[in-house]
Amino acid sequence: MEEKKLKLNTLSPALGSNKPAKRLGRGIGSGSGKTCGRGHKGLKSRSGSSIRPGFEGGQMPLQRRLPKFGFNSAVSKTRGEITFLNINKASLMLDGGEINIVNLKNLGMIGRQIKKLKLINKGKLLCTPNINDENIIFTQSVQKIMASLNSVKNSSSVEDGKE
Repeated sequence: MEEKKLKLNTLSPALGSNKPAKRLGRGIGSGSGKTCGRGHKGLKSRSGSSIRPGFEGGQMPLQRRLPKFGFNSAVSKTRGEITFLNINKASLMLDGGEINIVNLKNLGMIGRQIKKLKLINKGKLLCTPNINDENIIFTQSVQKIMASLNSVKNSSSVEDGKE
């Protein structure tokens, strides 16, 4: 049995995938002559006109009937959270060097505008990190873990969930 090879000159679209275009304005007998399926008069029958998305014919549109919600906090632009998983990665990348905000920014783990970080208890701590930065604060549960590792050089702490 001979294998069929795929060649550019043998390519063709699948059957039924290419329908012929509807020929508009070609006489009464075609079924879409004269007005070309647009009907008589009105905005949608004119050339070059379109109705913007969300327009409901003068009725108050849905996006304006519903209430606004949420906001972007200015504090969240300068504050961030970091987990044990990221601390593990940073320790490996820095070869056990000091973990601070500048190094984390250089590694691309936090944004450039971040000024304060909170270390939260998420994931598993695989190494003893060298964190010596007053701008990195710990939750209470993280402080207990760090105290058990005898690596706490940072005295600031926060209650879980509160800043």
